[in-house]
Amino acid sequence: MVVMSKTVKTFEVIFSDPSKTFYCSGDKVAGKILVEVAEVTRVSAMKVLGVGCAKVEYAKGKQKCREENEYLRYEEVVQLDDHPADHDGSVILRPGNKYEYMFGFELPQQGQIVSSYKGKFGYVQYYVKAFMERPAQPALECKKHFEVEEPLDVNTPDLLSPTGGMKEKKVTCMFIPDGQVSLNAKIDRKGFCEGEDICICAKFENTCSRIVIPKAAIISKHTYQANGRTKVFRQKLSSVRGNHIISGMCDAWQGKTIRVPKIKPSMLGCNIIRVEYALMIYMHIPGSEKLILELPLVIGTAGLGSRTNSMSSTDGSVSNASASWVSLRMPSAPPSYCDVTRDCRLDQPLTPLLNDYDGDDSPIFMHASAFQFPNLPAYSEVDEEFSGNAHMLQVC
Repeated sequence: MVVMSKTVKTFEVIFSDPSKTFYCSGDKVAGKILVEVAEVTRVSAMKVLGVGCAKVEYAKGKQKCREENEYLRYEEVVQLDDHPADHDGSVILRPGNKYEYMFGFELPQQGQIVSSYKGKFGYVQYYVKAFMERPAQPALECKKHFEVEEPLDVNTPDLLSPTGGMKEKKVTCMFIPDGQVSLNAKIDRKGFCEGEDICICAKFENTCSRIVIPKAAIISKHTYQANGRTKVFRQKLSSVRGNHIISGMCDAWQGKTIRVPKIKPSMLGCNIIRVEYALMIYMHIPGSEKLILELPLVIGTAGLGSRTNSMSSTDGSVSNASASWVSLRMPSAPPSYCDVTRDCRLDQPLTPLLNDYDGDDSPIFMHASAFQFPNLPAYSEVDEEFSGNAHMLQVC
């Protein structure tokens, strides 16, 4: 922020490294206060204030809830180098010159500071504010914010350990038992970073008369505390879904993936603001509440690089598949429909059987798609059966 007035042309805070996007605990924040005046100005004192605070504010009915925590407080009176000062410490600034007041301070050590944050009902912010005090005139002030990001390592034994769970639910229709649905899921670890893939292994069973849909989503949970009250804000960040499961059938996910989107790391060290993440695996049941299993996630700043490994393995499988085409012999004539061995009627479980609603008013009835014969295959087409991540099994 640049402050200008009739007597002061320029008054701003400039950091020593403008290209630095964020600071960490223990880093030094340094810079200068740049001043230019339009006429002769006497400055009695130049003060620098470094502030870091967390603030929560929201309304609960007619009551306003508000809470603050301070993480940084730095104050200093800075002087001009090689510039004469009067006996009271004041200096005279003249037009045509640029005056630079240097400052610098260190951020608190790890565990005593939290990352910058801006949310719906609160924030954590850091800034440097400068005050120019002048005799018989109001003080001028300018402010500049800077970002703090505390490192969060996800390579600890606790976050590298797998986690999972099981849930089941009995379904009723007008108080009459209508079977049950169940899910059992696990992931190989709890700590992830932005851009990494979460591999889900899960089994879904449906013994009720309705068609259910297995889904998974990454959700964020922002918790705000003020005046002894707690407010929680939840948000769905990304999601995937599986095939519809009809009555008496089950479905299995063998390594189905969902990618961690671009999000800020978990914030677990603040007393009044907490940011947590979870993998929600659930089954959508028309006319009933969802069956939900939540597995906790920690999003960090030091990842495992699993995205690179998964991409390299995918590239290898693609190259192997491409090489296998070389050994294929092309038919002498285009095959007729009688020669096509693929049963297209059994290749339709991916066609949705009911609309994908998350509300409770979604239809229960099937919608069968019109069947069409495939086009006549060309010379280069080869009928291969690929096994995907999901497969349908009958419930015994």
